[in-house]
Order: sequence, then C-alpha cells, then structure tokens
Amino acid sequence: MAVALLLLWALCNAIRVNGEESNGQCDHKLKFNPRPHSVSIQEFGAIGDGKTLNTIAFRNAIFYLKSFADKGGAQLYVPPGQWLTGSFNLTSHLTLFLEKDAIILGSQDPSHWGIVEPLPSYGRGIELPGRRYRSLVNGYMLRDVVITGDNGTIDGQGSVWWEWFTSHSLNYTRPHLVEFVSSEYVLVSNISLLNAPAYNIHPVYCSNVHIHNISVYAPPESPYTVGIVPDSSDNICIEDCNISMGHDAIAFKSGWDEYGIAYGRPTTIAHVRRVDLRSSTGSSLAFGSEMSGGISDILVEEVHLYDSLTGIEFRTTTDDKFDPDAFPVLEKITLQNIIGTNITIAGNFKGIEESPFTFICLSNISLSINSTSLSPWQCSYVSGFSESVFPEPCPELMNSSTSSCGILMLELQFYNIIL
Repeated sequence: MAVALLLLWALCNAIRVNGEESNGQCDHKLKFNPRPHSVSIQEFGAIGDGKTLNTIAFRNAIFYLKSFADKGGAQLYVPPGQWLTGSFNLTSHLTLFLEKDAIILGSQDPSHWGIVEPLPSYGRGIELPGRRYRSLVNGYMLRDVVITGDNGTIDGQGSVWWEWFTSHSLNYTRPHLVEFVSSEYVLVSNISLLNAPAYNIHPVYCSNVHIHNISVYAPPESPYTVGIVPDSSDNICIEDCNISMGHDAIAFKSGWDEYGIAYGRPTTIAHVRRVDLRSSTGSSLAFGSEMSGGISDILVEEVHLYDSLTGIEFRTTTDDKFDPDAFPVLEKITLQNIIGTNITIAGNFKGIEESPFTFICLSNISLSINSTSLSPWQCSYVSGFSESVFPEPCPELMNSSTSSCGILMLELQFYNIIL
C-alpha cells in the first residue's frame, strides 16, 4: 500500500532532481571537480610518431599522477599525435584527456597487451577456455576516473585481431579497448573509439558509469565487435552516442552459466537515450546472451536504429551446470520512442519456459523492415505491454496498457531516487 501511494504521489507530482524533471538514470549527472594538477604524456618521453612504443611512458605518467589522488586528483594530457602503446592501467581521481587530433594507437603486437585471468562471473574467456588478453586501457577498483577530450581518438587497430580470430590463430580471448572492473563514478565522454579487437567499452562490476557524446566504429565485416557492454553493473547512463559495429551496438550482460549465477550480480538501473545504433550482423540493442546474473530495470528511449540485422534482441539459454533450478531473470525493460530504418528483424524475444521475460514495455516504436518476412517479431515465453508499435508486435506483447508501462517507469524513477 505504501509503495502504491508513493507511485500515485509521483504520478501527480513531477519528480525533480537539481531543479529538472527526472525520467531516468541519465538525469542523475555525475559531478567531477576540476583537476588541480596536469602533465603531458610528452613529459615522460612519449613520442607521437605512430611508430615509437609509449607503453612505459603511459605507465610512468600514471604512476606519478597517482601521488596526487589525495590532492584533488590529476590530469594526463595527450596532445595531437599518434601515440602507439600497449596495455596500461588508470588510477583513481584521474582524467585522461585526449586533445583534438590526438590518437592513442593500440599496438598490433599481442605481447604488448598482456594476459590476465578470466572474470569471475565468466570463469573462462568468452571466446576460448582459459585466460584472456588484457584490454588496452584498464581500470581496476577505481573511483572518480574520467576519459574525455576534444574528440580525440582511441584506435585499437583491431584488423590483425579480427584476422587471428577468423583463422582460429589465437590462444586466448581477444582484448577490449577500454575496460573498468569493480569501479565507481566513471565518465567517458567526447572521444571516438575505433577498431576495437572485440568490445569497445566494458564496465563490469561497476556502479555509476556515464558514457556521453562518443562515437564508436568498427567496419561491418569485423567479427563479433561490440560497442558498449554494461556487465553486472548498475546505475548506468549511455546518451548522445553514435555506435556502428560489426556485431552488437549496445549489449547488456551479467555473467555466464554457473559462474554468473555464483557471482550473482545483475545489470540493473540503466538508461539509454538519444543514440544512433547500427549492427551489421547482430542487434542494435541486445540483452544477453551472457546474462546468468539477471538484467532488470532498463529504460531505453529516443533511439535511432539503422542498417541492422536485428533491432532489439533478448537472448538466454538453459545451459547451466551449477544449479539446474537456477534460471536467469530478465524483467522490467521499457523501450519507447524508437525509430528504425533498414532493419531485417524488428525484435527477437525468445525466453525459456522456466524463466520467461516479463514486464516488457514497448511504446511509440516504428521500424522500417527490409525483409518480406511475415514475422518481423519472433517471440516465445515473453509477456508485456505495447502501444503504437509498427510493425505490429507478437501477440505476447500486444496488451495495450500505457498505465502499466507508466507505473513501471515510475518504479524505475523511484528506485533511482531512493538509491
């Protein structure tokens, strides 16, 4: 009864945060104080000729700036140039700033990336058993860290990795471009990311991550490249981005099989808005398939999908060796104000009988389908609500109930405010 009264009160009174109406996580802006200290990567011997390896310079610069963590933090400035490097780690209370025409280039020598243990919620590499290559830019157990710039670029030079993957020449799972693990208060903004070996941005076990105004690109033929992958994380905002990938553009995940169940951390409270998404061989918006920890309370709005195999896809499997009675949960997903052009499959929502997808809300969605298929929506074991959706969704989602979708959105807002 108390919850119902609160929801009724919210319906009658606009929720306001910092004087503005709040509709989702993206209205909860992260605030970062200016860094009182700044150094250039050149001060540590880096050479931006695209040929000199600068890994040691990046590592030494960040080690030095770590000493300013209790003095307001610091900024590492990357000036124009092509700065070739292998993997390096960030530190807390740090801003990595890429000037216009500054390009951080990932080395094409795999020995410059390093090898790390698999994530505990996966238990193995995603592509191959065992360990995995370290990502190019890494953050582990950090707080208050920013990657930004004047539209500088991080280029993974992933073509060699795609060739090795396709030819089955790798001994370990491919690396990502940027990965944050067990970190909080993270901002990535105003940069471009190109040609990642696999994922571009992978926040895993993170809280309060804001990804704003970035461009992400890999060519259509790049195998299983993915844009942004929130993974067993919460309080995520992705807004004002342009993402064009070989596979999925945005993919929500939460671990794999028995390892994801044992780790038990869902991806929850996420907001995606004002993004342009292209997915050549996958889905513009994907939920799973690695989702053993569960996915819930996601709001997606004001999105343009184009030139994609699938517009929206929910993926799950029953292949679990840990607990035969444990099943992934996917619920409370609201998608509204979405347009799509040149989409082959509008939506693929295939749940499992033991754990169907529930509380799925579709509103004001119009997708231009390039196929003559009579079934642009493919559904099983899913339930939800829809209004003003074209092409007409599958029967399981054709309950017209804007009030139910509205209440679900209000629940999301209250959850954000309370947290």
